[in-house]
Amino acid sequence: MQKDEPPEAIRAAYDPERFRADGHRLIDRLADYLADIARPSGPSRLPVLPWTPPGALAADFPADFPEAPTDPELHSDALAALLDRVLLHSNHLHHPRFIGHQVTAPLPLAALCDLVSALLNNGMAVYEMGPASTAMERSAIRWLADRLDLGPHADGVLTSGGSIGNLTALLAARRARAGFDVWGAGDAAGPNLAVLASTQSHYCVDRAVRIMGWGAGGVVPVAVDPRFRLRPEALPAALEGAERQGKQVIGVVASAGSTAAGAFDPLDAVADFCEARGLWMHVDGAHGAAAALSPKYRHLVRGAERADSVVWDAHKMMLMPALATAVLFRDGRRSYEAFAQEASYLFLGEEALFDLGARTLECTKRMMSLKLYAGLAIGGTGLFSDYVTRAFDLGRRFGEMLREAGDFELPVDPACNIVLFRHVPEGAGDGEALDALQERARRALRDDGSFYIVQTRLAGRTWLRVTIINPLTTEDDLAALLEAVRRAAKA
Repeated sequence: MQKDEPPEAIRAAYDPERFRADGHRLIDRLADYLADIARPSGPSRLPVLPWTPPGALAADFPADFPEAPTDPELHSDALAALLDRVLLHSNHLHHPRFIGHQVTAPLPLAALCDLVSALLNNGMAVYEMGPASTAMERSAIRWLADRLDLGPHADGVLTSGGSIGNLTALLAARRARAGFDVWGAGDAAGPNLAVLASTQSHYCVDRAVRIMGWGAGGVVPVAVDPRFRLRPEALPAALEGAERQGKQVIGVVASAGSTAAGAFDPLDAVADFCEARGLWMHVDGAHGAAAALSPKYRHLVRGAERADSVVWDAHKMMLMPALATAVLFRDGRRSYEAFAQEASYLFLGEEALFDLGARTLECTKRMMSLKLYAGLAIGGTGLFSDYVTRAFDLGRRFGEMLREAGDFELPVDPACNIVLFRHVPEGAGDGEALDALQERARRALRDDGSFYIVQTRLAGRTWLRVTIINPLTTEDDLAALLEAVRRAAKA
């Protein structure tokens, strides 16, 4: 009988020595990249973003893939050439002047852990498919819940991003507070459901309630104060208005570090309101829950310990590669109720308590716990405390710099490391003209690669927006940003 052997191309693709050689070359190239991009002093030799208009990279990444593998003699060179093209055309989050979106420059250690996760590829729907990653996830969740003082009965899961995290928490809220079996009988079995949320809540909250079938009225807006924080005194009127429209409000969504302005809602006051009326309290702390790690800034999340659920993104203020989001429940039993369905061929017996697929939208889930657990176990918890404190300090210092400059204005003093501002040079006009000036300045910085910042609309005006999330960004970089904006405005 002829022995069955995989084809040579398959054997070569899984050859350990080829992997070893590729790995050494890959890590060496990435280490050189970090040395270039995350320089300790002086200007980096690389732009923050080598801007290329959409569609212009087709020639660099053609779709005419070969049928046969690359010649073994040329394999390493082909991989190196591809990596160089990827590095050349990517946004460089490790650059100290990347201060745009709320995605961090990940710890190199965490990136290595993602390599391990990708190679092992242990899905986490059932415990037996990912025993090590399940154990690490449960320990990491316990540690995060303790930082927020959620109590001994807290539990939760890691999931793929804040949007899924908020949806998961709201599904649990619906199960706990709707009063009828929405999962089994559908929305038609009861009244129209809704939640109260500030006008500054993230768009994924509105998206989540629409996914759940509540429609455009599923989020009842609540007014904010001059610092863009939810006004607790506006909650009763919002609730009464929703009830007059025939809606059954089941909870309130509060923000801890809102996306647009970095605002922290008064969580204790929201908790008082929810407890008095039997409503579910959810905190979207995707960005700002990490304030709990800083002795200096943990007061910003005071009251989160009274929430029924909290979302916390580790890929924002915990230096993790995307995506890794914790969904935490003060009563851990609620974490089993978001997805109430039968899958008996997977979830059997007492082990089901450890089968995370029953509690997340994902069935096959990456081993995202490894990078977070390794960061805490090897990097030490003090690393994260120092990082959060320094980032928030720098955000507030940047606010002071803007006020001292005279030709910039802020809509609000920054509460954390998210800062809104705009350039107001003499004679620039007002209204649409001043808005257009901000947009032109931002595009100019993007196009020349000197900084990466974003913009937002708030209170009817266009503002430049930075998130000081890179741990190597300095006050000198922020001073250089002001000069760069001035130059771009003049041009």
